[in-house]
Amino acid sequence: ISYTSITSAKIQVNGVHLHYQQTGEGSHAVLLLPGMLGSGQTDFGPQLKSMNKQLFTVVAWDPRGYGKSIPPSRDFPPDFFERDAKDAVDLMQALKFKKFSLLGWSDGGITALIAAAKYPNLIHKLVVWGANASVTQEDVRIYNGIRDVSKWSEKVKKPLEELYGHKYFAETCEAWVDGISHFAENSDGNICQQLLPDIKCPTFIIHGEKDPLVPQAHAEYIHKHIKGSRLLLMPEGKHNLHLRFAKDFNREVENFLH
Repeated sequence: ISYTSITSAKIQVNGVHLHYQQTGEGSHAVLLLPGMLGSGQTDFGPQLKSMNKQLFTVVAWDPRGYGKSIPPSRDFPPDFFERDAKDAVDLMQALKFKKFSLLGWSDGGITALIAAAKYPNLIHKLVVWGANASVTQEDVRIYNGIRDVSKWSEKVKKPLEELYGHKYFAETCEAWVDGISHFAENSDGNICQQLLPDIKCPTFIIHGEKDPLVPQAHAEYIHKHIKGSRLLLMPEGKHNLHLRFAKDFNREVENFLH
């Protein structure tokens, strides 16, 4: 198997210099969308390293205000998911990928759902895990439990502190909790429920049954409202199942995409 390096670059999209990593030379383009405070390097190491580089061209992006796509500083206006969805799709168009698949984790999963619904002619297949289409009062309680980053485990905290510095990391996490909690004020706590029936591409939803951040009802709701979608439950999976069980995850996803 030929080793292909992972390239790292920036490209201007919608007035922002977006950072991305790219690897592989396959005909099937895939975009990896990270979670809150996420970036390609912190969120998708095992995917960038090990996904099949003959079959896929893999791109991992840092959304504006995250990773190395700073400036600008990250903010959370009411439409921040729509803004990320437009940025993500426009990034792939700027990189000259006509059609591509989306692999979205957590917030990146929400972004991917919106992108698949709004730009159906550009999206080939969709994989989401750790995502939710609404925010409940229970979710708000969970989010407030992670508001203070000093309480995070060292393992999760350290790479993010190295990437951002403590101040930006702490302040952005608090701003995220406030931003995402606002959705709970909508009727049904709606983020993108109304868009799910518009998703026509093949869709694969994965959920870790031990995910402490996203109750399983969210995965079941998404599955129920995307016609023909497939749901895989991983009994031992937590929120970061694609890192913890990278081999199983990559195999399942490659089989679905292929």
